[in-house]
Amino acid sequence: MTRKRLKQGLVQVYFGRGKGKTTAALGQGLRATGHGFKVYMIQFMKGNTQYGEIDAIKQIPHFQVKQFGTTELIEIPGDIDLEEGKKALEFAKEIITSDEYDIVILDEIGVALQMGVIKIDEVMEIIENKPEKVELVITGGHPIHPKLRERADLLTEMKMIKHYYSSKGIQARYGIEY
Repeated sequence: MTRKRLKQGLVQVYFGRGKGKTTAALGQGLRATGHGFKVYMIQFMKGNTQYGEIDAIKQIPHFQVKQFGTTELIEIPGDIDLEEGKKALEFAKEIITSDEYDIVILDEIGVALQMGVIKIDEVMEIIENKPEKVELVITGGHPIHPKLRERADLLTEMKMIKHYYSSKGIQARYGIEY
């Protein structure tokens, strides 16, 4: 039996300082699995942190996730961060070229770029070598690298207008931000 495939895979980029980048990517993945497509989310810079979406994804057929990075917030990347970035990139290449997945989400790869954990040329190589029928969804970072901005087929900036973190001093909430 032949599985459903995308006719053309594009590159979507969600970036900015506003809330909703990962959420938008997850929504895209959820919609895709509902139509029979296979999705893989690779989380850069998220370590083995137990976010609610990780538990939810485990219950969705044809939606997988793998996390890379440490659980610590990084100010200056160390050797472990660079090593985790390299592992994540290599894993992303394998998944994207495996012909097993229709949508591959590279979550927080923009932050990994900003922090110097990975290099833009490595990301551009992945994009340029992706199979025609694979959709890439890229999140994170502000500002977005000019090469990525130019290459994206869809570019959405999440702009914070008002946020309860700063306006009310409310911290990240269980079930909402993580």
